[in-house]
Amino acid sequence: MPVQLLKIMKEQSETPLPSHLQKEDLKDLQEGSDHTNKYIQGIVVLSYPLTKLGDGTDFFKIVLQGLDDSCSRINSINILIYGKMAEDCAKVIRHGDTFIVAGYKVIKSPTAREDGRHGCHLEVSEEDGSAIYIYTKPRTATASETAFVSIAPKYVYTPLNQLKDGTIVNLYGVVKFFKPPYVSKGTDYCSVVTLVDPSNVKLTCTLFNGNPDSLPKIYKVGDIVRFHRIKIREYNGQMQGITSGGFASLTFDGTVGAPVVPRTSSKVYTFMDEEHKTIEELRVWAASNISISGPAAKLSSVQPMLFFDLTCQLVGKAKVDGSSFLLKVWDGTKCPYPTWRVPVEAKDLEGERVLLHQLRNLMVDILVYDNHVQLAKSLKIGSFLRIYSIHAKQASADNENVSHIEFHLHGGTCYGRGIGVLPENNSDVKELKTFLESVDLADSQNMESMSSVELDGTFSDFTDLESHLQRCQQLPVTVLTDHQDLNNTELKTIMNSTAPQQYRIRAKLRTYKPQKLHQSVKLHCSKCNSLQEVPDGDVFDFILQRSAITDPNPELHNTSWYDSVMWTTQDQKQRKIAIHFVRHDEMLRQPEDTLLMIEGGTLKEVWKLTKRFKCVIPVRSTEVDLELLDLSAPFLLQGNVKYYGCKQCSAPKPIKSLSSMAAEERPSWDPTEIAQVLGIELLQYVFIMKFTLVDGTGALNAYLFDYEKFFQIPASEILTNSFLQEKMQMTMNMLCPPGRKLGLKARSNEDCLADKFPKAKCECQNPPVYLSQPTWTLTGEKEL
Repeated sequence: MPVQLLKIMKEQSETPLPSHLQKEDLKDLQEGSDHTNKYIQGIVVLSYPLTKLGDGTDFFKIVLQGLDDSCSRINSINILIYGKMAEDCAKVIRHGDTFIVAGYKVIKSPTAREDGRHGCHLEVSEEDGSAIYIYTKPRTATASETAFVSIAPKYVYTPLNQLKDGTIVNLYGVVKFFKPPYVSKGTDYCSVVTLVDPSNVKLTCTLFNGNPDSLPKIYKVGDIVRFHRIKIREYNGQMQGITSGGFASLTFDGTVGAPVVPRTSSKVYTFMDEEHKTIEELRVWAASNISISGPAAKLSSVQPMLFFDLTCQLVGKAKVDGSSFLLKVWDGTKCPYPTWRVPVEAKDLEGERVLLHQLRNLMVDILVYDNHVQLAKSLKIGSFLRIYSIHAKQASADNENVSHIEFHLHGGTCYGRGIGVLPENNSDVKELKTFLESVDLADSQNMESMSSVELDGTFSDFTDLESHLQRCQQLPVTVLTDHQDLNNTELKTIMNSTAPQQYRIRAKLRTYKPQKLHQSVKLHCSKCNSLQEVPDGDVFDFILQRSAITDPNPELHNTSWYDSVMWTTQDQKQRKIAIHFVRHDEMLRQPEDTLLMIEGGTLKEVWKLTKRFKCVIPVRSTEVDLELLDLSAPFLLQGNVKYYGCKQCSAPKPIKSLSSMAAEERPSWDPTEIAQVLGIELLQYVFIMKFTLVDGTGALNAYLFDYEKFFQIPASEILTNSFLQEKMQMTMNMLCPPGRKLGLKARSNEDCLADKFPKAKCECQNPPVYLSQPTWTLTGEKEL
């Protein structure tokens, strides 16, 4: 039997372990060693809910505390149990049980740095021949299901100024900053909380749990938390808190006079009468000593360029693309500015159609990005949310004089960005529900239609590639990817009609420009709509050589957020090279997750660094700070891609602005976010091409302006990847075979290229056609 439940009678086991098994200590565990006939023994200090993996396999995780070396940092280990054994263990395991496992696999733990446990974890399953023995002592009483118990142990709470390294303590604190739970790099969820108390000491806690509901239920700055069994560690002279075995928390509203009702997912906890006094004292102290955030902003008070928290109700949601998701919300008030409406297909929009129509002038669209998408997808329509650090961005469509506001929840967790789901019994939810019920929806139907702005994708017309882009006005373009309901239209008819209209044509590709396909890649600024050539490597090398003349400033080395190393080359020039490694959470990260800055390096040295490290930023020293090089050079290198900024639209900020990203729990080092923090208007790589199409009745010029969808190749990678260059050339050779002339008339439908695209207005005499994700279909032989 793979899982055996054994009893302890008079300090002895009723059933002894198999004689061939030998005990192995946690400190001796390592990958690659022989663990045959060995067993690990410890006490169960934490267990996670039984779950199912994507393939339906049962999965159960526990944390085992070793019996020896109780002060060792590696005295606890994660054990991952799969299959039938997971189901069996979940039924019988209780905290405090003695757990023995044999026949395990030792695997390097991806969460060791985060949870402070052993560098390896154990994987156990019946298929691998594992065996589990669980020793339980007789229990005289079961745990109470009530929230408050009359008999409870006396807990001692430590003030924040008396914390000591290596201890496990109980404490109270007021929330000064927090990040809502988010998925960590491992299997757990993470939340970051900064606490203060009357001792005027700050403590930042990093909390992990496989179940996000088991993390502290913090809704706003000023909430009060009680932590039991939190582990304290010292790093660089500052105390930090991390979860340990048996960690538990309660959260209370920090508002003076509010009911003292704890928030927790646990059914069993203690809360003594004298603790009511502790909560009230902390509330009074916090009200006069820290800046406690007031009520979340209302849509009626939102101003452009504001970052704000919003308490609202979800009425609709829709997938936009792989990295963004749409939430439609309302709070019963009306935004005083025209607001953005994100274009989505009706079939993709979830929500009650009647309600969406009724609230069309009161609800707003919030576009959430990157790490927030997974949570946004799981939200239930009708739930009440608090969305933290929404960006109210002022913008305007290029064919409109009226500006509007866009609402964005950017990726990452900087400044506490995130989404929290509020329970029905939350005081703010109760207040919001009462207000929503009082809103007269009939009045909202009479509001001006200008309350929202429908925006589609835009780009400019041009002839002779980029030169005409500067002269033509930008116009909305509708992408048609499959419109079988439209009949084919002859090109002659299109040329004699007025723009804008939509057509479906069947034609052959006669010519295209530029013939050298690498010349089709340009850099485009979406803000000023300028196009420029991609600088070659010689320009970058020259700028690096010029910046190397000035030696690095040693006074700028080893700051609070990066470590520096400097050396002198052994060649005749004896250049001084400095590399600054950005730290995260006071620690350096793995090279593949590290951003570094380099001074004095050559082009060859910079490229060598990009092969090992995630991001490289070339910089130079000033008297007071590091700064970016001339924007003729890339401000960032990631892999084989060089990222440039627009000289006209960028307002570079000091490099120390990056410290805010370094302080994030999981810095993504996304180029777009780096550019935003450094004040750079990011230039995007685009394909710019001209196609001449013929069908026997006439010829039509079609212009391609595309990032990656047309060729299914990112424009940013084409210049450095020979395989992608060959793929692009093969595509064009298929569409327009070299050395063959096309006749003026297609012999049959089987000879032609089918293309579906719109037609747009232009100030030229002969209106062009724009291709913005066309679908080409090639059938039969292309001859003539």
